[in-house]
Amino acid sequence: MFLKFALPTMYGTLFALAITTGMRPSECIGLKWQDIDWERGTVSVRRTLRKGPTGQWEYGETKRAGSRRLIRLQNWVIARLKQLREFQTAHPVVDAEEWPEAVDLLFVTEFGRPVNVNSLVYKHFKPILKRAGLPNIRLYDLRHTAATLALTVGVSPKVVSEQLGHTSAAFTLDVYSHVLPHMQDDAAAKVEAALLA
Repeated sequence: MFLKFALPTMYGTLFALAITTGMRPSECIGLKWQDIDWERGTVSVRRTLRKGPTGQWEYGETKRAGSRRLIRLQNWVIARLKQLREFQTAHPVVDAEEWPEAVDLLFVTEFGRPVNVNSLVYKHFKPILKRAGLPNIRLYDLRHTAATLALTVGVSPKVVSEQLGHTSAAFTLDVYSHVLPHMQDDAAAKVEAALLA
């Protein structure tokens, strides 16, 4: 339901990336085009971007060393990124002299500036939730949604942990323990079916 309302918007591809990879908002807005490996269909999470206390843009390290990671992208997300790249090439808005921080960023504002997470939340994300009739969640909760969806459909906790940049699979399992009872029911049914086949 969320994607149905989010995808047609200006930041639809950013929201698609967030909900399919579990990247933190500051990691999403800090992505540069050179972080995408088109051949392999991956994105490298190498940095964060946020507004500093005096209003200047600051690139920073990821939350911890383990947060630097390589994530495999879903094919439909790669297709959207290619469309976004083509659009930006045909309609450049970044002024390298005025906003050097925005050069090569995947996601910029209509004025060619880096995306401010607070503005993204209140001008874009919250209105999407309202239109879709969804609960008033935080943008960061797309990260939790990505993890919960992956675990629910049977993706290995180790893979989910690596995708999220967690310190260990044990940490991931602890954080998402609410998903485990359903996973155990599903696992028991699958093993039973295999044994009795």
